[in-house]
Amino acid sequence: MSQTILLTGATDGIGLQAAEKLVKLGHHVLLHGRNPERLAALQARLSALAGAGRTTVYRADLSCIVEVEAMAEAVSRAHPRLDVLINNAGVFAVNPRTTAAGLDVRFVVNTLAPYILTRRLRPVMGASARVVNLSSAAQSPVNLDALAGHVRLSDMAAYSQSKLAITAWTTELARRQGSDGPLLVSVNPGSMLGSKMVRDAFGVAGRSLSIGADIIVKAALDDSFASASGLYFDNDAGRFGPPHPHALDSSRSAALLDVLDGLWDGLSQR
Repeated sequence: MSQTILLTGATDGIGLQAAEKLVKLGHHVLLHGRNPERLAALQARLSALAGAGRTTVYRADLSCIVEVEAMAEAVSRAHPRLDVLINNAGVFAVNPRTTAAGLDVRFVVNTLAPYILTRRLRPVMGASARVVNLSSAAQSPVNLDALAGHVRLSDMAAYSQSKLAITAWTTELARRQGSDGPLLVSVNPGSMLGSKMVRDAFGVAGRSLSIGADIIVKAALDDSFASASGLYFDNDAGRFGPPHPHALDSSRSAALLDVLDGLWDGLSQR
């Protein structure tokens, strides 16, 4: 049965390959990107595939929370049921590193924007829906002052902390909602895959992007993930396993969610 799937960061890297795989399976894929020309080109390319499912495009800059809110509202209005949300978009080295509000772009794009999308789209996601959050093998303890914009971090520190943060809130939201909401799972798609991010950050070609795209699709659709809410899948090991210990610490995660909610209140128009 065709499902409606929102995929962020669909115009490049793992997201682009995942989009192609999902469309080939006949699903209605809502393609998110920041660049309207690249989005239009991707939609035309995917629509030309034999047996392709439907596509709809949504443009938003995920470093701008007002645009994140607007996209969530547009998706909710157009689609009374969302079966899967894949929070794939992520950034590592960026210029400028901070938003107009003084927040680190890595925390906003990699952690806060997915959190807001997940919360905002909850009314159109039933208990059988899934939220797949892209984590990483790079996870390090979160400095809440840095998350709040009061401390500046290096590229690697900001990235690894943002990835622990998304893993932590995924686990904590799953714990809080129990069986009353959609499945929430975090996935490390694989280390050193051949994305632009890896090339720019480390100067290496990296491994096949299909490694990451395949596990994203599996997490979104496969029965092996049907009972995985709150869990972390490490694609380097090929199995579910423990994330960084801080992601399993409820008191730390509660403090993290308090900061995320405060930032959301301060940046949005809700």
